[in-house]
Amino acid sequence: MIMSAPPPASDSGRLFGAPLSSPAVRVLVDGLDDMVLDYAVPPGMQVQRGCRVEVPLRSRKTTATVLALVEGQHDYALKPVLRLIEEEPVISPVLMDLAEWAASYYATPVEQMLRCVVPEPVRRERHDEKTKKFVRLLRRPTDDELNKINARAPRRAAILRYLMESLEDGEYLSSLGGTSALAPCRALEAQGLLSLEERAVHRDPAGEETFVPSVPLHLNDDQQNALDVILQAFNNGDSKPILLQGVTGSGKTEVYLQAARQVISKGKGVLILVPEISLTPQTMSRFKSRFAEQPGTVAILHSAMSDGERFDEWHSIRRGRARIAIGPRSALFAPVTDLGLIIVDEEHDTSYKQENSPRYHGRDLAVVRARMERATIVLGSATPSLESILNARRGKYKLVRMDKRADERHLPLTRVLDMRSEPKDKRYHGILSERLRCALEDRLHKGEQAILLLNRRGFARALQCPDCGHMVICEHCALPLTYHLTENRLVCHICGYRAIVPECCPECNSRSILLAGYGTQKVETVLKRCFPTARICRVDADVTVRKNALRDILANFRAHCIDILLGTQMISKGLDFPGVTLVGVLNADLGLCVPDPRAAERTFQLLTQVAGRAGRGEVDGEVIIQTYSPQAAAIQFARRHDTDGFAENELGLREKFAFPPFSHLAVLTVRSEQEDLAAFALATLHKRLLAVLPSGVEISDPLPAPLPKAFGQFRYQCVLKAARARVLSDIVSAEINRLSPGDSVIVTLDIDAYNFT
Repeated sequence: MIMSAPPPASDSGRLFGAPLSSPAVRVLVDGLDDMVLDYAVPPGMQVQRGCRVEVPLRSRKTTATVLALVEGQHDYALKPVLRLIEEEPVISPVLMDLAEWAASYYATPVEQMLRCVVPEPVRRERHDEKTKKFVRLLRRPTDDELNKINARAPRRAAILRYLMESLEDGEYLSSLGGTSALAPCRALEAQGLLSLEERAVHRDPAGEETFVPSVPLHLNDDQQNALDVILQAFNNGDSKPILLQGVTGSGKTEVYLQAARQVISKGKGVLILVPEISLTPQTMSRFKSRFAEQPGTVAILHSAMSDGERFDEWHSIRRGRARIAIGPRSALFAPVTDLGLIIVDEEHDTSYKQENSPRYHGRDLAVVRARMERATIVLGSATPSLESILNARRGKYKLVRMDKRADERHLPLTRVLDMRSEPKDKRYHGILSERLRCALEDRLHKGEQAILLLNRRGFARALQCPDCGHMVICEHCALPLTYHLTENRLVCHICGYRAIVPECCPECNSRSILLAGYGTQKVETVLKRCFPTARICRVDADVTVRKNALRDILANFRAHCIDILLGTQMISKGLDFPGVTLVGVLNADLGLCVPDPRAAERTFQLLTQVAGRAGRGEVDGEVIIQTYSPQAAAIQFARRHDTDGFAENELGLREKFAFPPFSHLAVLTVRSEQEDLAAFALATLHKRLLAVLPSGVEISDPLPAPLPKAFGQFRYQCVLKAARARVLSDIVSAEINRLSPGDSVIVTLDIDAYNFT
């Protein structure tokens, strides 16, 4: 259930007795229950909002975060806070305010937002540190001593000589030979010649990777103008968002690098958001190379890191050692001190919107944080969201354009192929057109690289019987199971359910059951058969489950160890590979046939972004888009790289039907394992909302969701539309709290929704 206010304090924080008027705090107890309790502050303890404390909870001790200082009398005595874990608040006042603002806007408990602000590894009071044995020379032995040691134990003498010649004040044991050097070092320690100590080691997500220092590049006129605008806003303390619209390959990253250099030279911090974890390694590499002379300046935050890495990087940022924080959506809450600049790269990307609770939008909250901290914010994209374009037209954002590629390179030539008129060649299963096959063959012959995009993983999208039409559906979701060749299993892409492939139709026992459609695994099979000598690599969610797998694949592609990179949308944006001269898009229609008012916008952005991966080197690029809907506006505008034309056309349609950005949409969903209960709860809620919603707010009829069942729960939903999101947040969340349907029904409200399934 969504709650608009924290639950009242329970008996866990009480000691029944006389009323208490001493200072008290309201805390969020660590755990999964979002438990909010009041505790007394002992005399002499200085507690601030955002501090971490230890408190008693029933018969045990636990840690908690201070939400607020509570004034006034209580009608019961409170248990006291046991101790202050750190005197300085872990959460800054600005981040506390941001969490409260987001909780109010997105109609979610503030406790859930605070769990985003302080990641789980940090919420633990103690976290195992990584330590390494450090060997330090205490005194230099005389020549006679060294000769005597060498005569008895040559290994000890070699260690002493190494330490005497080292320019550093000591060495880690690993550089002296690891565990094999431990016994000689202990013997020398007993002689008083050296010391052995345990030292904490910063766990760097980059591991042992080294970064070659880079120097600032010469900027063209567009780049210099963009940099000047950013620095002028920074120097003036202007937090009005800057929309940096630059075509793919225009050099936006170099502008970011030089702007970040200027900002940290003034003692301020920088926060850089990327839409997906897949883009983090490349961005990290560029920034660590540019700031290689200042080790530790750049920190990374994302969920694929180990707990220890997140713990160390988070505290490095909080203590001000790292001045630049980079990461996807969740890095928005990085505790950057003296924040001066926020960069939201690929600001249009829907990955910035979180699909589970709390359902916030990272780009929009970044704008709010910039305003709260009086920091400059840059929203960069080759294909800005229509929300940002409209804000620029209305004067809320300052628009800066970069319409030329860096080094005067040309945008790739884009061809649209109508697959309806393509000859059906059984060798390629309708996947590769003859033009695309020949283009790939030509690039391979020239030693150039290619990228192929298909935004669907697996081998075949469904297993269907041609005799009776039966399709194998997930037991827990109303979705066909996808066949995965590598596992030889049917897999649900919603809940992860796996099933053995049946030999015959479960409905009519026909052995004619066949695989329908195709995914990246099937394309990989066809490519390997078509180009047996080519080095082909697939990138999708099945391949990148191993830590650093994507980073390693992209590094191999950059090193020309891979000829053809086949993948889903994770390879479509932000990546810069000068060797890529051909991009092919398979089945460009996938994103158009979905119940989503942003379907055309998403398709246009995806096609334009992936097309921009071609022709970034010395050789001009080519893009081939295979589609069954060549007349679609999104595809035609993408063919011409015409962002302005698409925006003009799409904004006209959106305004006519009052869709975003001319309104705010919210999706109200009710889920239950009992279908009739879910339907009844939504019908009841819908009836109550009709009675209280003000004029101008529209609400659709309660109906089964486009995905009517997922994770074993039946789903019913309705969509609300209003000119102001706050109206939806306040009124709808209040009615949800009044409903009290019980534990068997889950009600969620998604403000500014991006997912309508």
